[in-house]
Amino acid sequence: DPWAVINEYGADAVRWYMLSSVPAENTHRFSVQGLSETMRRHLLTLWNTYSFFVLYANIDGFVPGKRTPGNLAELDRWILSELNQLVADVTRAMDGYNFTASVRRIEVFIDLLSNWYVRRSRRRFWKSESDDDKLAAHETLYRCLTVLCQLLAPIAPFVVEEIYRNLVLSVDVDAPESVHLTDYPVAVAAEIDPALNAHMELVMNLASLGRAARAKAGIKVRQPLSRAVIVVPEATEAAAVTALAEHIQDELNVKAVEVVRDAARIAGMEASAGDDRYSVAVVTELSDDLVAEGFARELVRRLQTMRRSAGLEISDHIVVYYQGSGVLEQVFASHGGYIGQETLSQGLLNQAPPESAFAQELKLDGHGLNVGIVKA
Repeated sequence: DPWAVINEYGADAVRWYMLSSVPAENTHRFSVQGLSETMRRHLLTLWNTYSFFVLYANIDGFVPGKRTPGNLAELDRWILSELNQLVADVTRAMDGYNFTASVRRIEVFIDLLSNWYVRRSRRRFWKSESDDDKLAAHETLYRCLTVLCQLLAPIAPFVVEEIYRNLVLSVDVDAPESVHLTDYPVAVAAEIDPALNAHMELVMNLASLGRAARAKAGIKVRQPLSRAVIVVPEATEAAAVTALAEHIQDELNVKAVEVVRDAARIAGMEASAGDDRYSVAVVTELSDDLVAEGFARELVRRLQTMRRSAGLEISDHIVVYYQGSGVLEQVFASHGGYIGQETLSQGLLNQAPPESAFAQELKLDGHGLNVGIVKA
């Protein structure tokens, strides 16, 4: 019964699934499981990316086009290059009536936008100062979302209309009143940088190999490590990876990244992973400072979970009370600046939580701590 499916999943999800699963001229075997997967992986990912933007745009009072940012970060230039390549590819496929290729190409971009651009840019949105870098991140994500609305208008007409009206009509009274009344986007060829696209794809693949190396060693990603060594045999690629190494450094949570061209440089390093061309190895020895920083990152995660459980808004500041393990108390003392910044804490007090606090007993690697938070 199509209406039962539409009532549960929505017409947009059904349209998206029917267009993306197999070419329209082929025999179609309908699957509710496949429809559910399409909705979860693509439609909800798009909506969550939009929700992320709206949350921080409202906190920062962002108005698109009000002020032009200075130099764009390489991450911004990359996603705008991918966006314009997307427009060119989708337009070409649509002109050839290849709707399945169009939708699948959009799905790839949504994954890049959510799982690399937004993830790599989170700190730019989080930080308190409203500088050119934060403005560039807002403007770039806004442009990606509005162009996606236009590309998806024939595919998921209802959800993108909702997004368009909120993102565009709320700030531009002269804009067309519907996304379906706008012109289809046109690629800006000058913004397409094939080399940057290829190099960022390589960086993403190397980060994936690095995560596999960490998993092989059984070390949580929140535990910082001292160094990662990356084998990239070709000189041009090695130079590009070196220029973009900060992304690998953050993704792997290591203090330093060394790019080498000879695989012999990682011989004897047990925590490594590779394919037929590239390899990544991580140094697994932990100093006392690294262990303490790992505890600090885990405390931040626990405090963020407590914030959500206490029903606090993302912009609310808090005061943290803690008492218990001497090891963890020392972590609060030595890494208080980092913990406070990440959790919007105005104070970290080594004393029992008051009755009014939202409190929990935490256990970190056998170390116990009584922690309470109060809205500042």
